[in-house]
Amino acid sequence: QVQLVESGGGLVQAGGALRLSCAVSGRDVTRNSVAWFRQNSGKEREFVAGVGWTNGATYYSDSVKGRFTIVRDDAKNTVDLQMSALKVEDTAVYRCALGSRTINPEDYAYWGQGTQVTVSS
Repeated sequence: QVQLVESGGGLVQAGGALRLSCAVSGRDVTRNSVAWFRQNSGKEREFVAGVGWTNGATYYSDSVKGRFTIVRDDAKNTVDLQMSALKVEDTAVYRCALGSRTINPEDYAYWGQGTQVTVSS
């Protein structure tokens, strides 16, 4: 059975930082691509960052480049998302997903339930 569990969300002021963690069980993060997505209100779910299984290469959406860092820990089988210089626009439910290395959520077969990130002005 494959499970993904996110943690680390919370309330933070603009300019602050949070570190989200995605714990994966049932699958090896070194043999699967893992990505973070987010969704705010009625907006479509959007890709945030991903890491490929082949060589650990990372990819970020333009909106978070330079501020967010995705980190894979092979020993712990986790994929973290370090977020800094947070903006109000970053407020969303963040979910990690396991599957193909794409920006399309339809290509990911397994999802966590999500963790809320709220950034105040």
